[in-house]
Amino acid sequence: MEVRFLQLSIGLLLLLAAQPAPTAALPGPQCQKKCGNVEIRYPFGIGLECSLAPYFNVSCRVQEDGTSKTFISHDLELLDTSLAHSTIRVLNRIETYCYNASGLLEGNFWGFNARNTPYRFSDIQNKFTVIGCNTIGYIGDNGNSNQTNYLSGCVATCNELSDLTNGSCSGIGCCQTSIPKGMSTYQVGFQIGGNSSCKWRCNYAVLMEAAAFNFSTTYIDTFNDTNAGQVPMVLDWAIRNESSCEVARQNKTGTYACLSANSECADSPNGPGYLCSCSKGYEGNPYLPGGCQDYNECKDNSSCPSGGICHNTVGGYRCSCRPGRKFSKEHKTCDPDTGLIVGVTVGFLGLMIFSFFGYMILQRRKLNKVKQDHFRQHGGMILFERMKSENGLAFTVFTESELTQATNNYDNSRIIGKGGHGTVYKGTVKDSMAVAIKRCALIDERQKKEFGQEMLILSQINHKNIVKLVGCCLEVEVPMLVYEFIPNGTLFELIHGKNQALQISFSTLLRIAHEAAEGLNFLHLYASPPIIHGDVKSANILLDANYMAKVSDFGASILAPSDKDQYVTMVQGTCGYLDPEYMQTCQLTEKSDVYSFGVVLLEVLTGQEPLKLDGPETQRSLSSKFLLAMKENNLDAVLPSHLKGQESTELIRGLAELAKQCLDMCGTNRPSMKEVAEELGRLRKLSLHPWAQLEAERESSQSLLGRTPSASFELVEDNSSGYPTQEGEILHMNPGSQYYAR
Repeated sequence: MEVRFLQLSIGLLLLLAAQPAPTAALPGPQCQKKCGNVEIRYPFGIGLECSLAPYFNVSCRVQEDGTSKTFISHDLELLDTSLAHSTIRVLNRIETYCYNASGLLEGNFWGFNARNTPYRFSDIQNKFTVIGCNTIGYIGDNGNSNQTNYLSGCVATCNELSDLTNGSCSGIGCCQTSIPKGMSTYQVGFQIGGNSSCKWRCNYAVLMEAAAFNFSTTYIDTFNDTNAGQVPMVLDWAIRNESSCEVARQNKTGTYACLSANSECADSPNGPGYLCSCSKGYEGNPYLPGGCQDYNECKDNSSCPSGGICHNTVGGYRCSCRPGRKFSKEHKTCDPDTGLIVGVTVGFLGLMIFSFFGYMILQRRKLNKVKQDHFRQHGGMILFERMKSENGLAFTVFTESELTQATNNYDNSRIIGKGGHGTVYKGTVKDSMAVAIKRCALIDERQKKEFGQEMLILSQINHKNIVKLVGCCLEVEVPMLVYEFIPNGTLFELIHGKNQALQISFSTLLRIAHEAAEGLNFLHLYASPPIIHGDVKSANILLDANYMAKVSDFGASILAPSDKDQYVTMVQGTCGYLDPEYMQTCQLTEKSDVYSFGVVLLEVLTGQEPLKLDGPETQRSLSSKFLLAMKENNLDAVLPSHLKGQESTELIRGLAELAKQCLDMCGTNRPSMKEVAEELGRLRKLSLHPWAQLEAERESSQSLLGRTPSASFELVEDNSSGYPTQEGEILHMNPGSQYYAR
């Protein structure tokens, strides 16, 4: 192994070694406070008249690129100074030991001798760093003679470049070691391994700031070039003309450096001398008279405990606590003020209890007033008067709490229908009767009107083929209607449902249509004033437990106007069922219901839906397709195949002619609902009793609906539903109703 020990070139700060003690010169207003990015604070200064002593003097030099840099001594660049930590950061040169072209090692070294100056190498912030391969780097302090008082070093080894790791300086290509306190000069040595194959060209060593170094694998060849030959190093400084604070205070020569009245002195932790700092509660420059000013501790969040209030004082602060708490100096916490808290709590609880009961009374009164306003707004008083005058009116006005209990607080499991207009729940009222409760989800004036209209219409109707309104709730913003629960769905589902119409006898459908016609006939003739349904369709014909028809949904209904000039300004009803004449005149009449019922008859007759959006345009409307077939005398084109062989031609032709009359474009040419019901009754007799065909032929020779047929008999049958039922009638379906979802 080849060992080379390199002597330091002494001279960098050697001129400072013989400088006199500080004379406590104070900077004037003309002194420059900043050079480039470096702030110059006393005892440092630019110029002897601005610094405490010559060894605190710095120079500001303008570089070729126009920037200014700060230097201490001749060529040691100053990066920054710190009064709080008594340190400066400077750029230290990197020692290199490289192979030349001849394979011989050549060194590029320089020395740093800060002996007899205020500066010492920081043992806390610096590390001796060696970079190389198969080399040992040494650092030593030769003290006051050529004898070495301190010697240390570390080993950097490697075989392959792949062995190196970025960020790791633990011996492979890079190593670091600490230095002792009090070092003011150092020298560097290298011990190179015997393998001189020039695999690695250079070895590097430098004393530098540990926080500024992060090893890179590229440093093995380029550490000196990457850092422009210099790296940061930290120097501790102190006032070293006296050995300690006590000696400095006793010195009568006037060189004591802690000039601020609010300053303190402390012995230097790195070498002889002392440091100045502002007293607790002050901040600033302790080396200037009046340099330490009061520090506002309240700017620090940690000054007082959480929840405390900080009050700044000269040289300190005090803490107080919010009402109800006392500050504990011993524990520095805000502890509860028990006595005050108990008194305030009792008073507050009393006030809260009194306020709560007062608030509850006011809210109850307000709620009752709101309910009364809703009740009157929805015609509750008029309804009560009607109930008093008509003892036979079976109608109940429910409270909101009763309906809440009946639906288990509107539990989702009770929902039997849901749609854009609202939700319908199945409930059980106090007499164990199953009911359907319609509750509106959206609140607007149109829906209020529809619910109110349906309530007023149904409250005055009592017919076996019209859904019965059990009662209502008027205490809410939108009335809730309570009507009998209809379990077997709608006629629409019976015809077009999943079980298909083949499972339903034609006579069953004919009976349901006849019952629905009877219900509509009652609305037109016997209600006072007459009621126009306005939205007749198969989906609004419900089926009870005995599959009896129940006309429902009177939200679009109106009372027949006494003044023929009154018009409905908003188009109502369902596409496919709408009266074309109503679409042109906006006048809703009983014949509008007849037209819509004619479409229902087409559904019974053909098993097809009234409107299909797919397919050819001429085939989308069932009524248009049917009328065209009748015009071309081609009824078979719209009839289902199973119906042609199942029912008599006379029955089918009679029902088709009735539907054709109902669908007449001119309302005055359509039959009345009474005539429709009578004709359906006649056709039912024909369906139930084929021996009555002779009578049917006699009646068919008359005008179909020009006058009332003079039937020579009446058919009376007794069964549970009160209606004739064909023997062997098949009713396999029990579909879930979709009516409630509208």
